[in-house]
Amino acid sequence: MNEKDLTLVEHIDEIRKRLMIIVVFFVIAVIGSFFIAEPLIHFLQYSEEAKSLTLNAFTITDPIMIYLKVILFVAFLLTSPVILYQLWGFVSPGLYEPERKATLSYIPFTFLLFVAGITFSYKVLFPYVIHFMIILSEDLGINQVIGINDYFNFLFQITIPFGIIFQLPIVLLFLTRLGVITPMLMVKVRKYAYFVLFIIAAFITPPDIISHLIVTVPLFALYELSVMVSRIGYKKYLKSEELRQREEHQSLVDEANRRRNENLPLE
Repeated sequence: MNEKDLTLVEHIDEIRKRLMIIVVFFVIAVIGSFFIAEPLIHFLQYSEEAKSLTLNAFTITDPIMIYLKVILFVAFLLTSPVILYQLWGFVSPGLYEPERKATLSYIPFTFLLFVAGITFSYKVLFPYVIHFMIILSEDLGINQVIGINDYFNFLFQITIPFGIIFQLPIVLLFLTRLGVITPMLMVKVRKYAYFVLFIIAAFITPPDIISHLIVTVPLFALYELSVMVSRIGYKKYLKSEELRQREEHQSLVDEANRRRNENLPLE
């Protein structure tokens, strides 16, 4: 393992430098997001998913609050690859060379899976939830007056968790690649994992069976995909471990030969 011997002060200084890089890129992304936020807000207001809703501002500050939330969200999304790269750069000295290359390749997939999770939630779950709430309001004789701030808060609350949940294959592949877990263990604890995912689905969906299934089935599919991907990662982990052991053995042999040639005592 090519691990740098850094003091605590050097570690803190490295963290500071990487945080400064993230802050600079985030500020640039915020500036760029000013030009993206308005068309994005219009799109979310008048898209197919929201066309049946009349959105209202209940306070004077609602428009600016929505504008700022969208700007920050877009800026974070644009900066996320930089954040992941800086995190990788900080931990990579403690990884073996194959592990460094493998984990670096995860960054674009992490970003794409986050976007895929948000897209799935917005295109599949969000329209169903909106339709369900409208039908329920009509059945109860409730006249819904929807605040635009509440609408965007609800939109973020139902989409962002899916972006995080869709990281499951990458997280499990990463842990498998490091040898922390194995595909065999994942298969063994499948029923417990399903139960946890079932509970998570219950927390992020309305209390009806259809929306629960809309979330639960993809989560189960993600777990099965994670098992399949982890098998590939585990094979690579075994190969890298075998290579490392060979290198360590060869290093010991070379050191012993060097000492023998220099007539030094063997340790």
